[in-house]
Amino acid sequence: MKLISVNVSLPKEIVYRGTKITTGIFKEPTQGQVMLRALNLDGDGQADLRVHGGPDQAAYVYPVEHYDYWKEQLGRNDLDYGQFGENFTTAGLLENEVRIGDVFRFGGAIVQVTTPRQPCGKLDMKMDDPHFKKKFRASGRSGFYLRVLQEGEVGAGDLIERIESDPEQPTVEEMFRSL
Repeated sequence: MKLISVNVSLPKEIVYRGTKITTGIFKEPTQGQVMLRALNLDGDGQADLRVHGGPDQAAYVYPVEHYDYWKEQLGRNDLDYGQFGENFTTAGLLENEVRIGDVFRFGGAIVQVTTPRQPCGKLDMKMDDPHFKKKFRASGRSGFYLRVLQEGEVGAGDLIERIESDPEQPTVEEMFRSL
């Protein structure tokens, strides 16, 4: 398991279909090590803290394995890391293999899986497709959120190690389907 890319963005105001929207979904890959803190990565932020962020959503993970699926489904070749608003683009952490409550070491940080992502309208905007969140939900390729148990530096290329897992807990995929 490996951390392919660390992606951040501070909230910014954009105009989408004639409406001003403040969003932090336009994540871009970073260079070098970045500090993962209890509420987010240095250089990252969420625009609407009522529904995004907080200790149980300090970082969002999306598997690199899903990128080829979306390129084919959408007929696009312009999907860069961070495209789905993820902080961590990873290899080897699929929703059907990761369980709610699993604990991982990402570089110098220790994190715990909390919940699958439920897509919002800002993902439609980011993908420039008013029906994308429906497609995203139907695909089952949700990614998942993390809480930070131990702050630390993380960077592209870091190995990811599973420290703890409870086979009695549902997988991220099972939890996503039940929601």
